[in-house]
Amino acid sequence: MSNLPSNPTPTPAPTPDPAPEQPPENTAWHLIARPTGLVERDHFEVRTSRMRAPKSGEVLVRNIFLMVPASMRLWMNADDSYLPAQPLGEVMRGITVGVVDRSNAPDLPVGTFVTGMGGWQRFWVGPAHAWEPLRRHPDIPLSTYLGPLGLQGLTAYCGLTDVCQPVAGETLVVTAAAGNVGSLVCQIGKRLGLRVVGIAGGPEKCEWLLESCGVDGAIDYRNDDVGTRLDQLCPDGIDVVFENVGGPVLDRILERINRNARIALCGLVSTYYGARPPAGQSPVNLMNLVNQRATMRGFIVRDYLPRMAEVRDLLTPWVLDGSLVHREEFSAGLESAPTAMNRLARGENLGLQFVYI
Repeated sequence: MSNLPSNPTPTPAPTPDPAPEQPPENTAWHLIARPTGLVERDHFEVRTSRMRAPKSGEVLVRNIFLMVPASMRLWMNADDSYLPAQPLGEVMRGITVGVVDRSNAPDLPVGTFVTGMGGWQRFWVGPAHAWEPLRRHPDIPLSTYLGPLGLQGLTAYCGLTDVCQPVAGETLVVTAAAGNVGSLVCQIGKRLGLRVVGIAGGPEKCEWLLESCGVDGAIDYRNDDVGTRLDQLCPDGIDVVFENVGGPVLDRILERINRNARIALCGLVSTYYGARPPAGQSPVNLMNLVNQRATMRGFIVRDYLPRMAEVRDLLTPWVLDGSLVHREEFSAGLESAPTAMNRLARGENLGLQFVYI
């Protein structure tokens, strides 16, 4: 006799596993021609392709926004700089903030915010170690981790404190002072007890430096006689310089440096767009470095990357209490990136440029 119930419940058929979700489609901007001046849409080709799934130790990152610094234009030139020249035909490089969309790496789970060289594209796939996880404070926007709490803050703090080694009471002159790095240098300099003079383009930027960044004096290089204003604002000469631009303004500064002055050469944005001074018109006051036993030292921020956590921890309280001010501008879509770059070239920006991807 059977022990089975008279009306046995049929065993349900097994539910098939859902098909794995297909990797997303990517949109990427590839540099196909090198600009000789401003950046145009025709210098790029937009391509779409299906992303692959991340392999072991890899992640798939969805880029949220792209930072647009002045140095990006330098990367497009044919000559190598502190980075190799951007190869033609490849995705244009760029620093992004993104979020891990798929992960095959235990250290970067899905949902982790990250920053790295994500490029001009919507998605990126590759080794997890290419990205820095962002352990952000809930009251601080993500974009700040590319500005004051990112490479811009690291550049400003280490360039001023390590390269220039300022002493309280000295006079600091900052070029491109209303820019994202320069404005941070001005404010850090004030915290260190320096007399700070910023040089920027236009009355609006100079007013912001005076009212928001607390500089002791501002010079509008477009409308002022720079030499005369330096004499007025730096009557005892110049001890420390944070140089971002180069060109004739640097010559006026070199004329006025003191004995044992220190100059941090962060960049020469006046040359990034292919401009070169006519023959015989390069800086003519370099001999004053010899006369004044002064030091001019170039530096690259990536040399200070091991100090990122240290500097971020130092600057975070200043960001939270609002005493370290900064400005940002956002535009939508990668198609707006060339325009954002050209705003920098013309000095039309009022803060660090970002593009929502």
